[in-house]
Amino acid sequence: MHVAVCIVGFRNLHDIQNCLKALAHTRHADFEVVICENGGEAACDAVRAAVAATGELTAPVSVRCAPGNLGYAGGVNLCMDHAASADAWWILNPDTLPDPEALGRMCARLAAGDCHAVGCTIHSADGLVGSRGGHWNPWLARAIALDNGRSVDAPASPDLEPRLSYLSGASMLVGRAFVERVGKMREDYFLYGEEVEWCLRGLASGLRLGMAADAGVLHHQGTTTGAGKRLSERGRLPVFLDERNKLLMTRDCSPALLPVVTFGALAMLFLRFARRGAWAQIGYALQGWWSGVRNQRGKPAWVGD
Repeated sequence: MHVAVCIVGFRNLHDIQNCLKALAHTRHADFEVVICENGGEAACDAVRAAVAATGELTAPVSVRCAPGNLGYAGGVNLCMDHAASADAWWILNPDTLPDPEALGRMCARLAAGDCHAVGCTIHSADGLVGSRGGHWNPWLARAIALDNGRSVDAPASPDLEPRLSYLSGASMLVGRAFVERVGKMREDYFLYGEEVEWCLRGLASGLRLGMAADAGVLHHQGTTTGAGKRLSERGRLPVFLDERNKLLMTRDCSPALLPVVTFGALAMLFLRFARRGAWAQIGYALQGWWSGVRNQRGKPAWVGD
């Protein structure tokens, strides 16, 4: 199975370098790497120079310079278009360190033939599971990470796969049948939620999601956007897009629930941020909520390239 590893960066060269070093130890031999740099020509040149200096990785590496900041989905789609002949595409965040066996185990799960996209165990450096995929609650417009907080050495929940409604965009292996049936990621979300919508669209088309729980990927969450910080320290972009895109996803996947979710999201954002004293973030969240109400999509006008 020939796999194209799709990595989207935005001026985070150090993350990309570390990810490539980890990929150099991957035991699944048949893969290539495609990097989309969203941060402009100078950042793209820096990535090319770093790739040239990374002698450990023997797999082919292509660096594509995006024509402006395409967001995560736009960058993923550009990578997939560049490697259109691949059998499967491994969507991989640049701030991840995959275990050597991760890709091989995900490929084996996909090759079993009873699923069309495969997730893995996303974990932190302290040995705790961040997620093994997740469940989307459409009434609350809430993504619930499965097995969150468990020890990475603990077995996966026995009913994990039946509960899956999305895979983590930090590491997901997508087969050709999935893409041919549902198309690529929606680019009008820009960042956040696009992998959830993609998986929901696949499930609605009759496709299945699988989990390779024995495949591990270490994730240093939010190094580019700051989404991994405490609520009271998060910047405008992750807070705004999180609130906006949950309404966009409801509109796209569960339109009948939009009135309920709209007012529920408004109440929840006040509870969520106020209880933690995140007063500036309430303002960012309200802006995102209002943008979602108005069905505004794509890159926010105030985000530069």
